Amino acid sequence: MGGLSAPRDGYTSRMLAVAPPDARRVRPPTLLHVAVEAALDAAEPEALRRCTRLVAADEHDELLALLSLHDLMLAPLDRLGARVRCQGHPATEELRHRLESSYLDRLRRRAHQVRLITPDGVEGMRRVAAIDRVPGVYDWLRHEATWAELVEFLSVEGGPDAGFDDLVALAQVGITGDPKVALAENYWDEMGRGALDAVHTVLHDQLVDAVQMRRIPRAELSTTALDRMALNGVLAGNRWLQPELLGALGLLEMQAGPRCRAVVGALERLAAPAGSLPFYEEHATADPRHGKEWLDRVVRPLSEDPSWARRIVDGAVWRHVANQRFFDSWQP
Repeated sequence: MGGLSAPRDGYTSRMLAVAPPDARRVRPPTLLHVAVEAALDAAEPEALRRCTRLVAADEHDELLALLSLHDLMLAPLDRLGARVRCQGHPATEELRHRLESSYLDRLRRRAHQVRLITPDGVEGMRRVAAIDRVPGVYDWLRHEATWAELVEFLSVEGGPDAGFDDLVALAQVGITGDPKVALAENYWDEMGRGALDAVHTVLHDQLVDAVQMRRIPRAELSTTALDRMALNGVLAGNRWLQPELLGALGLLEMQAGPRCRAVVGALERLAAPAGSLPFYEEHATADPRHGKEWLDRVVRPLSEDPSWARRIVDGAVWRHVANQRFFDSWQP
């Protein structure tokens, strides 16, 4: 594939005016995400209410604002500080609803191109998983990427977890029977089956230290990377989207195995430090089993309800579309 270059969206090049210019002075437009960050930092709901009247400059600006609102639900409390007091405030919910509606409209338009005519949830999930099980960028990583290029990609890709343990915990709320047990077993694997040094997030921290991976500020990420990140918060933060959440998470489990094996191959080829291997090695072996159990014990019984079957597959398609846009944005 040749060399890999980071995505370039031109996402900071456009801004829309949010108010008519004053006759005596032209005010520069305010980026929505900057205004939201300032309101959250001040923990001022009234400032958030003013943000509801602002128009996002572009998709990148909108996604940054939305991810800041998702932090109120999903980020650690010690990182949020006083910001968390804004969670659940009517102004916060009004703005989040507007931004998520815009996000879902875009996502549905993009997903409309994926045609899967099947009423069966399990078969539908299998078909989505087969569309692009191992994107070309992973073959490039395995065989050609330099050390710097590999670390650059992994810094943005984030691995197959990205808060997966918390997402599984939220996905099982209200579910009963064997599907709930299967999700609990999946969660227990994420927790290293009780061994702290085997917890998947701990293994990822170990990877970060071993390869000296930099933590990239969100504002520096591409629009496609932000779009991929936002899907988790949209699905997990809206109870009515629980079937779609289960489909999206299930697709991650079904596809992670071969992708992680490619990363392990790249790390081994480049003689990576030993501490960088366990995270991807664990997913390369465990996720194929997780994917099968997700299909057999979660998707299959829940798909007895035809509306759930369709919506679970929709969630898988949404995850596929978000992933594909992200991987396609990395050009040789």
